[in-house]
Amino acid sequence: MSSWSKASKSGREHKERHQPENRKHLGLLEKKKDYKLRSRAFHVNQNRLKKLLKKAKNKNPDEFHFHMINSETRDGVHYEKEKPEEHSEAQVKLMKTQDLNYINYKLSMEKKKIEKLQSAVTVLDVEERPKNTHTFYVDSKKEAKKFDVAKRLNTHPALLDRPYNRPTLDALKKMNLQNYNEEILLKTSKQIQQQYSELSKRIERAEELSVLQRKLEVKNYLLNKKEPKAKLLKASTKTNAPIYKWKKERKR
Repeated sequence: MSSWSKASKSGREHKERHQPENRKHLGLLEKKKDYKLRSRAFHVNQNRLKKLLKKAKNKNPDEFHFHMINSETRDGVHYEKEKPEEHSEAQVKLMKTQDLNYINYKLSMEKKKIEKLQSAVTVLDVEERPKNTHTFYVDSKKEAKKFDVAKRLNTHPALLDRPYNRPTLDALKKMNLQNYNEEILLKTSKQIQQQYSELSKRIERAEELSVLQRKLEVKNYLLNKKEPKAKLLKASTKTNAPIYKWKKERKR
């Protein structure tokens, strides 16, 4: 058996030498793994440059692109052609006001739909509605396993998911419901859940429209050149409009 196979079987870790003392001022000694990374990166860059050079050599100077209409080169430097203004200042202001009027209209429609849904599900505000929990205390683990919530609350099991308007079994008997069954209760509970989800979506859409309304109002105010220049304090985000500060002026 050769010495190399013996060394490989022994499992000994052969470490690379460190930088000698008299060469420490030159920094860390490059190991093989460092060289491999540097070499790989060098060859990747060289291949990329070769491909780009090949593309540049094979490029047709007479090839047409639509962007050539709106751009030009001056002394080897690429410039974009200056486009003539399509709209006047009055036209831009009119378009902005139309956009703002449309947003105001959609926001008022969403608010009316939210009011209707809130009256239907008898909730004032879905976001501020607390998530209530009902805790029962028992004496032992056996009693907890056998614990029946519907029996304790004296109601039907299909009504346990309802946090409000949960009638008892005695109240249900007094109602004289001939067609009373679990399917009807499940159907009504599903309808209420759908109304809640629709209401939450409507509220989110109304918030987005209100943010967009504030952004358009700020833009319209900035278009007015008679007003002094404003200083941007906080840039706009997805949930907030930009905040500007105007210099105080004493009006006559």
